[in-house]
Amino acid sequence: MSELNGRRVLVTGAAGRIGLVTVEHLNDLGAKVTALSNVEHPELKADRVLIGDTRSESDVARALEGAEYVVHLAALAHPSAGSPYDVYSINVVSTFNVLAQAGALGIDRAVIASSINATGVPFNPHEIRQPYFPWDEKAPSDVGDWYSLSKQNDENTARMAWRRWGIDVVAFRYPHVNSPDVLERMSAHVRANPRSGLREAWSYLDTRDAAYAVELGLTASLSGAHAFFVAAGTTTAPYATEDLLDVFAPDVPRSRRFIGREVPIDLTAVRTVLGFEAKHELDLPTLPLEL
Repeated sequence: MSELNGRRVLVTGAAGRIGLVTVEHLNDLGAKVTALSNVEHPELKADRVLIGDTRSESDVARALEGAEYVVHLAALAHPSAGSPYDVYSINVVSTFNVLAQAGALGIDRAVIASSINATGVPFNPHEIRQPYFPWDEKAPSDVGDWYSLSKQNDENTARMAWRRWGIDVVAFRYPHVNSPDVLERMSAHVRANPRSGLREAWSYLDTRDAAYAVELGLTASLSGAHAFFVAAGTTTAPYATEDLLDVFAPDVPRSRRFIGREVPIDLTAVRTVLGFEAKHELDLPTLPLEL
């Protein structure tokens, strides 16, 4: 039986791509879910469903009533999801509001959706690449867009909340997260255009694994504020990772070799601290890379 059984968990952004699957997963674990969304959704099923704004102090206070855990997924998830002002302000104010109120209430644990974009690499307007492979959480950031800045500052907010109120926060640097059918279509695009996956190191994650990561983030034995890369162990490309790096990032240092389609991201932290291992990966052949 999950330790979340019978526990009240607030999920913000509950009608979103990751939110819907997370709510379903937590329901299956026996959690009592309060789902907070800014829109109604016919597939959103929870013990308590609220329509509200995560920037609103009163809406968040109402949603936090009785909560023992918080999962904050609400955000505008792309630089073009709104104006630069809206994307940045909605994301950072929402995260501050949720974590500050949760911390002040004495809630012990929160999971938040950060992004691989906290590094600044995928949406950067300049021709930059990762500083080294395997890419890890210690790599320096180079932010050139408002969405990536918002995710970087969400991680700063998590650290502040922990220091101020003692709430432990797990921030997941999600790569592209989607359903299996969409990931298969994305893989077909990467097969035809392998360079297109370089900015995210050809990483991806099934929505079911994103929800599983949330479970582990809520229940793991840890303290502090932590940011983890989390991804499938393989790439979206049907090519050997070594071949991809030889062609598209030949001058980027590598500290080790990669086996087959192994994703060139260091997942050691999320594996050892949380025990995460993706359960749903693309079943692809390893083809010769012919350009």
